[in-house]
Amino acid sequence: MRIPRKILIIIQRSNGDVFLSSSLIKALYEEYNSPQIDMLVNDDTISIAKLIPFTKNIYTFSYLKKQKNRWKQEQKLISKNFKKYDLSINLTASDRSVFYALISGKKSISAIEDNRNKSWWKKIFLSHYYYFDNSQHILLNNLQSLNYLNINFNNTHYDIGVTIEAAEAINRKLGLINVKDFIIFHPSTQYNYKVYPQNLRDTLLCSLSELGVSILITGGSDSLDLEIKKQIPSLPNVIDFIGETSLEEFIALSKLSLGYIGMDTLNMHIAASQNKRIFAIFGPTNLSMWSPWSNQLELSANQDKPIQTYGNITIFQADMPCVACGKAGCDDNHGNSDCLDNIDPKAIFKEVDSWFNNESDNVPIVIETVNND
Repeated sequence: MRIPRKILIIIQRSNGDVFLSSSLIKALYEEYNSPQIDMLVNDDTISIAKLIPFTKNIYTFSYLKKQKNRWKQEQKLISKNFKKYDLSINLTASDRSVFYALISGKKSISAIEDNRNKSWWKKIFLSHYYYFDNSQHILLNNLQSLNYLNINFNNTHYDIGVTIEAAEAINRKLGLINVKDFIIFHPSTQYNYKVYPQNLRDTLLCSLSELGVSILITGGSDSLDLEIKKQIPSLPNVIDFIGETSLEEFIALSKLSLGYIGMDTLNMHIAASQNKRIFAIFGPTNLSMWSPWSNQLELSANQDKPIQTYGNITIFQADMPCVACGKAGCDDNHGNSDCLDNIDPKAIFKEVDSWFNNESDNVPIVIETVNND
């Protein structure tokens, strides 16, 4: 294959999938001497997609538009991208995303399901394919296409820089509340079934407030975050920072933090990419795919355990035979996750306390910035 000058990356899944594509995009950009790299993502992941470096144009797919008019959106995407790219790489195995890869790229590489009935036609038409492996971390899945391009790479999740404006904004906000050293506590997620219960969260915050360091509670401005914001107890050293940052500003804030305590969500992966000390609370999520990636060891967790530490990561799960089920709550319909009710906040604090009081290198990091262009 000739050196591609235009590449399309297709990621029709969650924020974490988009964020964890940054290492693939970086490798392509460096190997092919600064090609144009565009992205096709779901519209609810556009905020993180805009922050991925080395990309130019971002196309979005909307499930809401699909409901209103099934074919209009597809027709528009096809007309814009038909054979426009020298290379298309699709990181998800759905029929739609594979089809987009086929119609967009002169050469196409895609993940597919290890299911003959679903994937036979994909094997015929794709230039190369690989099986999406649910037992393998999403970072490793995302890097698979590089093998077919004979591109050397390492299993590192690179962090992304922020603009000078975002860095300055965070420094101003920290100055206004007179905070220098701090640990991030992130209690929210995109879905309620992944949120640590309020009573246990309050117990953990009461203990964390006694560490003698600022605990910044972070979150966005959606309804779930704002509901948690109402529930935050008034405690020494605990500072409500929910709704105070954009996503880019959170990246800058995380870079300055001493560590991350909280749920398995995009913010956790951001902190892990920055090599922060992570204390992650997991419910039903598939650990093999979504545990925080340790750049120190170039690996993640692949076994369910009540408490496990690898490199700079500690993960907490319930000691229950159903963990981790991979469902959206016990009813698989975004209901309550009983496993989260069975993670002891005292056990979490014990690990945090041991780290904080025995580490000598708890110092903030200078924020790496990028140009606006």
